[in-house]
Amino acid sequence: MDAQPTAAAAGTIDVGGDLTVNRLGFGAMRITGPGIWGDPPSRDQAIATLRRVVELGINFIDTADSYGPEVSETLIAEALHPYPDDLVIATKGGLIRPGPNRWEADGRPAHIREACEGSLRRLRLEQIPLYQFHRPDPAVPLADSIGAIAELKNEGKIRHVGISNVSESQLREAQQIVPIVSVQNRYNAADRRSESLIDLCEQEQLVFLPWAPVQESDKNPAVVAAARRHGVTQHQVVLAWMLAMSPQVLPIPGTGSPAHAEENIAAASIELSPDEVDAIGKGGLSPRPWTAMSDRLRGYLGGQLSRWRAR
Repeated sequence: MDAQPTAAAAGTIDVGGDLTVNRLGFGAMRITGPGIWGDPPSRDQAIATLRRVVELGINFIDTADSYGPEVSETLIAEALHPYPDDLVIATKGGLIRPGPNRWEADGRPAHIREACEGSLRRLRLEQIPLYQFHRPDPAVPLADSIGAIAELKNEGKIRHVGISNVSESQLREAQQIVPIVSVQNRYNAADRRSESLIDLCEQEQLVFLPWAPVQESDKNPAVVAAARRHGVTQHQVVLAWMLAMSPQVLPIPGTGSPAHAEENIAAASIELSPDEVDAIGKGGLSPRPWTAMSDRLRGYLGGQLSRWRAR
């Protein structure tokens, strides 16, 4: 029987230029209750999941104060503190939770400060390695929200700053205020609307953290075919594809189950062929601009050829 693969098979990536982690992380949203609200059905299983992912080489954990709310951060500290020296915990602030499955933006500087200081207490940290603005608030100028995070960084409470759920213009605005080391947007094999931001991350050596990385995998026929060919799950194929498509992508699949976590981590050892990577990329909803352009060009030339033959 083959040994369980570890996250080390994914290779490494530098966060902020000075925090080296394995390029397969863990998203800690799903260790909470239904609707990302309250305690998980089994607290023991949630803690076991956290401990298992660290045993298998995960040294980047992504969470947020709004997961629970507060539950995910509390469980991380309970399960893993004192933390391994190489463990990087990334958390987020800027959303509030009025109830299950409900999310509301709050980018007021006072709230950002309160959220960050609460995360420090719950995580039992003196400094948060990566603090991310969870989502821009339409009611608050982005500069005000990011300015509050910059102040916290200057005070030593934050090491590096990331931004989430943003457009390129919002990223550029944030970069004028404080160095940004990561972008976290929704991205998977079916939803590739943030692909231009991945290109930007490659150019500027930023980390791209895809949330919802394995959702809607069945909507991409190439994913289904590759899973059948390799004898693995569609979710594993999508994770392997993300690792293959860009060195700046750091997938953060989440789960509340140790067994499911092991399955996700095993994806790091799956080797897709270049043709498979290309086919999955072409099967998404939003192809790279140059791919779309080449497709349109082929269609145009094909039409011209058909008209010429018809003469």
